[in-house]
Amino acid sequence: MNGRTGEGASEPGADPLGLEGEPPVSPDSILQASGLVRRYRPDRPPVLDGIDFELGRGEYVAIMGESGVGKSTLLNLFAGLDRPDGGRILFDGRDLGALDDEAATLLRRTQMGFVFQAFHVLPYLSVTDNVGLPLDLAGVRRQERDARVAAMLEAVGLAQYGARYPRELSGGEAQRVAIARALVHRPALLLADEPTGNLDPRTATQVLDLLRTEVHRQGASGVLITHSRAAAETTDRILVLDGRRLAVAGGR
Repeated sequence: MNGRTGEGASEPGADPLGLEGEPPVSPDSILQASGLVRRYRPDRPPVLDGIDFELGRGEYVAIMGESGVGKSTLLNLFAGLDRPDGGRILFDGRDLGALDDEAATLLRRTQMGFVFQAFHVLPYLSVTDNVGLPLDLAGVRRQERDARVAAMLEAVGLAQYGARYPRELSGGEAQRVAIARALVHRPALLLADEPTGNLDPRTATQVLDLLRTEVHRQGASGVLITHSRAAAETTDRILVLDGRRLAVAGGR
């Protein structure tokens, strides 16, 4: 990531997340993008060219598109894992492009949750410790950490699985662990990239229903990247990405 190491240096009383500054353009939106451009080679057309997007607070949106159209690139921009070549992204009124690497990492750790196609559960940690990892990184006290992990495991149907290790889980169970880990710290934004791509249809349906339920239960906002219309239809609104625009495709 192209961090701006001289900007946003910590000073006494300074806010490392950049909370001071411009208020949100829209107080009803958690994420706003305008004119996003991303290119990987100057001699090739941009992957994304002038993308606008707005995500309401508490809204769960699907972004569909063919393979290679830039869906994962767009998600990385929303997460601050990559920087656009043009345009701006506001997360809760904060310009992601103005954050240095440390502040962007802290923002992701505290305000965002991630679920990917590959489950990314750590094989050497138990289910309980995998789910509790975001709370450990945040310095949450052990008693509160254990209570929140237990509640999340109950919510995703794995209350009796805390002592197990990833090798003892099915694919669907591992993805439930990933969902619990993504939401245990109560993030404002969940970003999910093809979370059911490695699952059979029946398990995929269960996982998608669980994602929708938990995002809404926690009052979070969410973006689901998918090529599947059936997956997209579990969200509140469906958009289709063609590289130059996000077109409304309908939804629930």
